[in-house]
Amino acid sequence: MSQIEAETQIEQAIATLRVELPFLFERDLSYDIYTRDIYFRDPVNTFKGKFNYRIIFWTLRFHARLFFTSIAFDLHSIEHPSPEIIHATWTVRGILRLPWRPELRFNGESTYRLNAEGRIYEHIDTWDRPPSEILKQFLPQSASRPAK
Repeated sequence: MSQIEAETQIEQAIATLRVELPFLFERDLSYDIYTRDIYFRDPVNTFKGKFNYRIIFWTLRFHARLFFTSIAFDLHSIEHPSPEIIHATWTVRGILRLPWRPELRFNGESTYRLNAEGRIYEHIDTWDRPPSEILKQFLPQSASRPAK
């Protein structure tokens, strides 16, 4: 693959992420910007392979519809700081389908690594706090505050 073709593929990957990420809870992604053996890791999941990558996004959409009255993925920025890295910052926010309507909110960063052909072979997510802290948002306000 020529340098120009690789740069075109990287531009396509960035454009695809910019268009698709804000709607990841609503519709499926296109997976042609990823390698077949993509590696994914976030604070609760680690796996390899495009099939598993598709399953994680299907699972996110399924659980979003099942457990939330509303949920959004707010994409704040996508940067391309070096030839082999795309970096995105985002916030997930939603309202759980519970009588006390708890709000979920956490911030995160995604780092995508690109191969020589400009395809994403690694996707690493980090969150602004541990999953246990995020889950505490589901509790009624009185239950989530420490006893005096």
